[in-house]
Amino acid sequence: MDLPPLQQEFVLHFGEMGSRWGINRTVGQIYALLFITDRPLNADDIVQALGVSRSNVSMGLKELQAWNLVQHRHLPDDRRDYFTTPEDLWEIVRILVEERKKREIDPTLSKLRSLEMQSPDRPQDHYAHGRISELRELIELLTGWYGDMKQLETDRLVQLLTLGAKIQKVVAATDKIVTLPRRTKLQTDSDKA
Repeated sequence: MDLPPLQQEFVLHFGEMGSRWGINRTVGQIYALLFITDRPLNADDIVQALGVSRSNVSMGLKELQAWNLVQHRHLPDDRRDYFTTPEDLWEIVRILVEERKKREIDPTLSKLRSLEMQSPDRPQDHYAHGRISELRELIELLTGWYGDMKQLETDRLVQLLTLGAKIQKVVAATDKIVTLPRRTKLQTDSDKA
C-alpha cells in the first residue's frame, strides 16, 4: 500500500471494521480510499494504492455500487470508469441507514408479521407469540420514527441531534403541564340553549 501514513491508517482501519459491518476487508478499504481521496479514482488507481488484485477491486466496486455508496463518474477524453463517494457526509449516512433498513429491518418485520398472523397451536407458543408481537410493535415504532426523521432537512436533523439530553427535559416539562378539559360539542350546544 503506497499511501501517506494518515491515509494508510484510515484505510486499514476501515478494512478491519468491514468484517464487523458485514462486508469484507477489501470492500472496506476501497470505500475508505474513495472517501478520503480528493478526486475520482479508476480501478487501476485503486489496485495500485491498495495492492490488491484487479478482480477484488472490480467485485468490491460492484458491491459498493449495489449499496449506492459510490458514484460512477466519467472524465472527459478518458474511457475508463471512475468512482467517488458523495461529498455530503449526511447523504452517506442516509444511504447507509436506508440500505440497512431495506436489507435487514424490512425482511425481519415481514417475517414477524407473518409469524404473528399464525395462531399459537400449543400453550408454549402463546408466550412466544406475545413476544413476537411486542418485537414487531417496537420495530414498527422505530421504523415510523425513522420515516419521520428521514423527511427532515439536514440542518433540522443536526439541530435535533445536538439537543441530546435537553429533549428529555422538554418531555419531562410537558408531563407537568396541566391540560384543560376540552368542551364537547354536546356541552357547547347546551350552553347556547
